[in-house]
Amino acid sequence: MNKKNDKQAVQRYLDKLRIVREGNTVNPFETKEEQRQRIANAKADVEYMVKTYLKHYATADCADFQIQLANYVKLYPTKKVIVRWGRGLAKSVWCDLIIPLWLWMRGDIHFMVIVGNNLDKAKMLLGDLQAEFEANKLLLHDFGNQLKSGSWEKGHFRTQNGFIAKALGMGQSPRGLRVFANRPDYIVCDDLEDKDTAKNPKRQTEMAVWIERDLLPTMDGATRRYLHPNNNPFPSSIQEILRERHPDWKLHRVDACPGAKRLPRWAAKYPKEYYLQVEKEIGTLALEAEYNNHPHVEGAVFKETYITWDKIPHINHFQHLLGYWDVAYSDAPTADYNAVKFWGLKGDRFYLIKALTRQCTMTEAIQWMFELQKTLPKHISFYYESQFWNDALTMTYKEVRRKYGFDISLIKDDRKKDNKYDRILTLLPYYQQGRIVYNINEKANNDMQVGLAQLKGIEPGYKTHDDSPDADEGAIHLLSKHITIAALTTTGTFNGYRRDNKF
Repeated sequence: MNKKNDKQAVQRYLDKLRIVREGNTVNPFETKEEQRQRIANAKADVEYMVKTYLKHYATADCADFQIQLANYVKLYPTKKVIVRWGRGLAKSVWCDLIIPLWLWMRGDIHFMVIVGNNLDKAKMLLGDLQAEFEANKLLLHDFGNQLKSGSWEKGHFRTQNGFIAKALGMGQSPRGLRVFANRPDYIVCDDLEDKDTAKNPKRQTEMAVWIERDLLPTMDGATRRYLHPNNNPFPSSIQEILRERHPDWKLHRVDACPGAKRLPRWAAKYPKEYYLQVEKEIGTLALEAEYNNHPHVEGAVFKETYITWDKIPHINHFQHLLGYWDVAYSDAPTADYNAVKFWGLKGDRFYLIKALTRQCTMTEAIQWMFELQKTLPKHISFYYESQFWNDALTMTYKEVRRKYGFDISLIKDDRKKDNKYDRILTLLPYYQQGRIVYNINEKANNDMQVGLAQLKGIEPGYKTHDDSPDADEGAIHLLSKHITIAALTTTGTFNGYRRDNKF
């Protein structure tokens, strides 16, 4: 199988070389001045460079957003850019090939690293640039032969003028990533997300941390460019985690066909009716996710329209505050989630203020509660189902408590609980009435989105995780006991009906 795969990879690269060789010709009668002017124009204008040297890619005129990104990267040598373009907008071609080749012509890049979902994919992506250096006739005519004997491996090559390029698989150790004194100055993480990572928020967080702590620190010079191209078809993503943690990073988002008319953003490439046809073929939800960076979890019971995002009252204005912890003992990929939901009551409305929804250890969950308590003006109670209190939880709590030097109020919920699905379903009227409000400042939070995805997965016969909605039900059941008749009178509602007996 490996031999077969290797043979296929070699054939793909040979095909690339053939396409590149056929893409350009050299005019034997041109003057030196004409050549000099062409090179100068290419260095100054990325669109001219594409049309001149990369005709085999320029099947349509460059889009304005593509040119905009290239110029931004040129102007800001230390910026980190989240490139969130819809499917089919050539984000990989621009980030992996066009922009680095343009920077190379300008003498503004020396060591490039492409990170793929795995090493084989990274090598394949890097092969496009390598093929240009090996077979692009006009490029070689203007800038000289770049093939360096002995330094031309698949996934790791060095040109005659000293430019280095290397492929790396996601999660692979990049420590010591250098060639002599040279360290990377241009890193691109291309399409790291897939269906497996989308189902594993813990893995997504691990990779975000790997990028922050292992990958980016390999760059230590004056030029430290980082690009992260990926469309956003999933409710949670490595991209979104990084964006939340680094609000100063540039988000370059382009939707392929925004608006009801589905007009193509890259009009030079796609006909006017193209995306309307795609929408008929794959459906609106899939089109929005894949092409317009709008991931959607289908909710058969708890629908998207029932979710209210809004600003929450000041913390001192709530009548009652509490946390509810649905306990999980393990952080294994197949384990349940630790869900800690922090809720507040004001009037007859329930406000989800903050959330933890992770496949993590009990230690991490308890630490999260301690950290939350530190930010609050008064002590709150954290409830949990009494069946979970055992020696392991007690020992873990005591270890965390020693670190912080104070207690939090952990209270057993001794309520005898009925069927979980039926209990969670009691939340539905509150959602339909708009009496449950999510903190809009936490909308980009991965924990909040994972919890919401679990809620939308609740339906008859569901087999998805339900830890987050289970914690929500426990919290709202307790908070509802504090709703007063006065609050109901103020809001004008009672059990979903207006007090004037009108719906």
